Amino acid sequence: MTAAPLLQVEDLHVEFATHGGTVRAVRGVDFSVDSNRTLAIVGESGCGKSVSVQSIMGLIPVPPGRIGPGSALLRGQEILGNNVVNGRDVRGSEIGMIFQDPMTSLNPTMTIGAQIAEPLQVHRGYGAGRAREEAIRLLESCRIPEARKRAGQYPFEFSGGMLQRAMIAMAISCKPALLIADEPTTALDVTIQSQILDLMRDLQRETGMAIILITHDLGVVARMADEVLVMYAGEVVEKGGVDDVFYRSAHPYTLGLKAAMPSNRDDSAQVLTPIDGSPPDLFAPPGGCGYFARCPYAMQACEDNHPESFDLHADHFARCWLHHEDCDVEATDVHRTTASE
Repeated sequence: MTAAPLLQVEDLHVEFATHGGTVRAVRGVDFSVDSNRTLAIVGESGCGKSVSVQSIMGLIPVPPGRIGPGSALLRGQEILGNNVVNGRDVRGSEIGMIFQDPMTSLNPTMTIGAQIAEPLQVHRGYGAGRAREEAIRLLESCRIPEARKRAGQYPFEFSGGMLQRAMIAMAISCKPALLIADEPTTALDVTIQSQILDLMRDLQRETGMAIILITHDLGVVARMADEVLVMYAGEVVEKGGVDDVFYRSAHPYTLGLKAAMPSNRDDSAQVLTPIDGSPPDLFAPPGGCGYFARCPYAMQACEDNHPESFDLHADHFARCWLHHEDCDVEATDVHRTTASE
């Protein structure tokens, strides 16, 4: 019997009521992640990446937000809409989160050490002295020099890379089973980005925690992920192992993201190919494929019929009519299964 995933999300829907109508931000998203594994969620801004995980964490303001049908099981227990399990809030204790911008996510009126110590006092019942010593140890484990001195400083005294390390120290302070990293390398230079990613990977090896990595940087995905979830217009359009998604891309949107990604090839004539057009209006999502208006392989069926999910092989699937057995459109760049596979 196969063990259940650490986190299993099924049929997640999230909406926002606005003066202009209801925005259907997340529409039937499914995913799972196991301990000691990294799931990357990728897609353009506004595709529903951050909203999906924020709803699981109970960070969607209600109203205007509303979480519709769906389920999020952490170790088999429902947490969607109920973040207290066995009398304990899972936020901070079972699930840690690294937010996009540490400068605005940290409290400017509290020292770094006090902010890291706080979840230990709240979730683990540590006294002030013990929590402070543990905060210093966590800063050291996140490779912040002179950790004892730095623990007494305020966020404005830290550089961007050090703030991100402090955020990681806070997120892992209670040894969570799952770490959610929302654009953890945004606005950092490439050297610091590399150090932050190495740190996250080392911490995963040491603790066995699962990681959900939210990003639009495919270079980060290739380096960190075991599995990749590609989102577009609030839906999952492709999911598979990192090699499947990169080398056997099965959805035209995934191909578009790859074509727009800079390469490290020594080719001065290299041209980045943008994805023409704009995402659909989620006030009134299209009845067919959301990518229809931008897709170079679009067919009439795509406009009028919502695509099914087609299993390609193993755990790789794509939501695209190009994989229907009756499709005769020549799509040379899209990986399709064959009898030999």
